[in-house]
Amino acid sequence: MRLARFVLIAATIGVACPVAAHATDEAGYLGTIRRHSLVTSTVPSNGDQNPYAVVISPVTSGKLRQGDVMVDNFNDKHNLQGLGTTIVSIDPKTKNLSQFASIPRHLPSCPGGVGLTTAMAVLKSGWVIVGSLPSQDGTTSTKGPGCLIVLNNQGEVAGTIAGPKINGPWGNMAVIDNGDSATLFVSMTGFGVGSADDTPPVVNQATVLRIGLSIPPGKPPVVTSQTDIANRLGEQADKDVFIIGPTGLCLIGTTLYVSDAIGNRIAAIADAPTRPTSAGLGQEVTKDGLLKRPLAMTKAANGHLLVINGLNGQVVEIDPASGKQIYARWIDANKAQTPPGSGDLFGIAMTPGGDGFYFVQDETNTLVLAH
Repeated sequence: MRLARFVLIAATIGVACPVAAHATDEAGYLGTIRRHSLVTSTVPSNGDQNPYAVVISPVTSGKLRQGDVMVDNFNDKHNLQGLGTTIVSIDPKTKNLSQFASIPRHLPSCPGGVGLTTAMAVLKSGWVIVGSLPSQDGTTSTKGPGCLIVLNNQGEVAGTIAGPKINGPWGNMAVIDNGDSATLFVSMTGFGVGSADDTPPVVNQATVLRIGLSIPPGKPPVVTSQTDIANRLGEQADKDVFIIGPTGLCLIGTTLYVSDAIGNRIAAIADAPTRPTSAGLGQEVTKDGLLKRPLAMTKAANGHLLVINGLNGQVVEIDPASGKQIYARWIDANKAQTPPGSGDLFGIAMTPGGDGFYFVQDETNTLVLAH
């Protein structure tokens, strides 16, 4: 494994707002990060590869342990996309990896089968919900609509969520968790997407779906509502990364921030928990500049957004209030790709204490801590 050396890059673009007077102000949250450390491999016993989702368990229940890092895999042992079926749990203190779930490849209630994506949430009630965007041969030519799979605290399948509003659940979920109820926000990137052969077109059919859940004591979550709160976002089949579409979802207050990978921008969806209708493409927060196909996204301790780039090995810090791109920092400078680290990064999650963040490196199938 090549451990990338951190390099600070000042933002070259921004929006109309005052520039900080001191370099320490410019550094933002990423200026506090000094190193990154390999935690462990993410490959389970069946050989699944391509780690996608990164989620911190908020609860100790069954096989779940509070503070453990949950990671799922999108590829199978042959490195075929859309065929991964496993979720692993990693103890960040001991670096021990255990298998939380191995989901059957074919679930009758999940159209097309199972290929786990970045859409994963661990609820305080002990239920785990994970997205599936399946393929039969590793390409979008054979993809199915997929579903959301509900697992109990032992990693066993307890149900699925499917239907006309669910097609290719893809992006990392934002969650409002009230214990006996929850609200999930997840992007859908499968509508109208066909083969990746030749030059596949951009299809403006991706959505962000809000799902309301009721969680009865001792019973699986029940869907109470489904509302598209964004639509007409770009999505595109791709031979290398399967699908390009809206990926990062981060809720700050009542605003949901969405990384629009095709548009190379961050958009804001106002009143996301309550709005009765779609906000369409949302309000643009920032675009281009340091963003290079923005993917997974999370909120740093200072309230800023941290966004993983898909086309280089950098994470970008953005002030959501002003739209200013503050910094980009190399977290994967693997020169085997051009640009370095291109296509290597996907999931991201803050540590419980907010003093660092976890990310996965796809090319080495590893979990790394930046701190």
